[in-house]
Amino acid sequence: MKNDKFLQNKDRKKILRSIVQIIVLISVLLLIVNATFNLKKYNQNLAKQTNVDNGFIAISYFGVDQTGDDTLIGTERLNEQLRSLYESGYVTITQQDIIDYYAGVKDLPDKSLFLIFEDGRRDTAIFAQEIMERYNFKATMLTYADKFDKNDPKFLSPEDLIQLEKSTFWELGTNGYRLEYINVFDRYKNFLGHIDTLKFAGVASYLGRDYNHYLMDYIRDEYGIPTESYDEMTARINEDYDLMKAIYSEEINKLPKLYILMHSNTGQFATNNKVSEINEQRIKDLFEINFNREGNAENNHDSTVYDLSRLQPQSYWSANHLLMKIQADTNQNVKFVSGNTKQKSKWETITGESEFKGEQIILTSLPEGTGLVQLKDHVSLKNFDLSMSLKGNKYGVQKALLRSAADMSNNLSVEVANNQVIVKEKENGVEVVLSVTDLNSVDGFEVNSIDQDKKNAEIAELKTNIQYAKSIEEASMLTNSLNQKLQEDAKSIDDGSQLYAPTIDIRESGNRFLEISLYEDSLSIRIDNKLIVDRLTVKNTAEGAVFLESAWGGYGYSQRNLTDDVYDGVFEKIVITENNSVFSEESGTVIYDNCLHGRELFFFRIKEIWKNTLNWFIKTL
Repeated sequence: MKNDKFLQNKDRKKILRSIVQIIVLISVLLLIVNATFNLKKYNQNLAKQTNVDNGFIAISYFGVDQTGDDTLIGTERLNEQLRSLYESGYVTITQQDIIDYYAGVKDLPDKSLFLIFEDGRRDTAIFAQEIMERYNFKATMLTYADKFDKNDPKFLSPEDLIQLEKSTFWELGTNGYRLEYINVFDRYKNFLGHIDTLKFAGVASYLGRDYNHYLMDYIRDEYGIPTESYDEMTARINEDYDLMKAIYSEEINKLPKLYILMHSNTGQFATNNKVSEINEQRIKDLFEINFNREGNAENNHDSTVYDLSRLQPQSYWSANHLLMKIQADTNQNVKFVSGNTKQKSKWETITGESEFKGEQIILTSLPEGTGLVQLKDHVSLKNFDLSMSLKGNKYGVQKALLRSAADMSNNLSVEVANNQVIVKEKENGVEVVLSVTDLNSVDGFEVNSIDQDKKNAEIAELKTNIQYAKSIEEASMLTNSLNQKLQEDAKSIDDGSQLYAPTIDIRESGNRFLEISLYEDSLSIRIDNKLIVDRLTVKNTAEGAVFLESAWGGYGYSQRNLTDDVYDGVFEKIVITENNSVFSEESGTVIYDNCLHGRELFFFRIKEIWKNTLNWFIKTL
């Protein structure tokens, strides 16, 4: 009997699993069918011309997938960003609209958006088009010509591109023939030379900014001396353009009108004047539009059709982050996202913008400034516990101000800033630092010397070169070098080498659980369940308000997106309770709680389970 019941339960589970699989497969197929068969058409007539010359904004995404990562934006976040642009009144324009605008024969809509997706990924086309259809948005899909020969399923084929154009939601553009890097050094000035994207990915964690794109400069040796003559440089660059033109002409019967030069931002068409002249000549001969810069969304008659700029939203940006950047670039009014109005009504937004989403407060700073909210109705708090998860990126500031005067001239503050926990006390406007904790030490981060890190960099470079060696002989020679390098001793800190302090990339995600206990003149703090401040004596024992603050942390290190001066503080599952002692075992009366409960929590969990299940099938199909 027990075996029968076991088998029956097993059969039920199989049936349920099969039903879930069928539902998920149908959902995925609908996505693909919707992208493949042109069920809707783009309506160009909705983009009405005006007599106001605001130029246009250009937004460019690296790519899209279902869940998102540190480079590709997830579908949910892309939808939030595009919806916020739609609700702010933006309409998309076409390549021909831009050409006509700079030719002086056409005005653009008051809020014109030129939308771009780079790198020509197949998942971008599948996931982005469904979202674009909702808002009647049209976009340009960029591709690299050399990807057509490699038959990589991640990238769109020429046949795919032809079908995309027929859908009416897409135009075609190009990033060029290849994405490769020249004159590459790691952060220890080891010369890596000329590397492709695969090798770049293998050594990226050991690189700084000392490298260039393929068309930006002469090819140079480790001393910076060109290894090619002017004629050789000219021939090399011309070959790239000729190969690109030939492949597009053969595969899709035309060269796209639009080009994005990778990567200039120099005020010209390369980092070297002579190289710039060759690029400029070929670009103007072959294309009608060129984007030459990144970091600013606005384009107007102050620029030219061959020197346009685009803003590249990062995958972690909130919708308000994007809108904040656009507003700063253009001075146009935008409609910021508020989210849950019931939750928002419990807080006063003082600076920046706040979105209340699920169990989160996403607090977006002003450019080079702060975002600040105050908890209403509880302005006389003295002894309490505060817990919350901090989900903003490591580089930047997420802060709680406690027992604060209304004008913030007196308060206690606990901030997680650039991977440190800093405790400060302000009295009559004068702020004193009471405690600083490096979170690398809390995490048990392996402490290396500079010599040890340099050795690790060289090992990673050798392993990468072995992986992509062009012959057995080359691989064998590199393997011998690797074995020798592994045997070498590197000075440790104890041996007298300096400490290696890792640089925080502005894209590095953060996830910290912060607990603060404040009782009379005693402050204690736990981070990720580890006690880091134990009964620190404070002077401020007055009642006061609770503020949350996010702040731009300065221009942090990044291999791209160097001009981002806006920060999203993400405060999740905030709970404030009364207490009668430091970290009391007994839970006090709840003062504030933004966690989901009851039906809201149930439906939120169901939605998360469904989303995760769908993501798993998409990743593993």
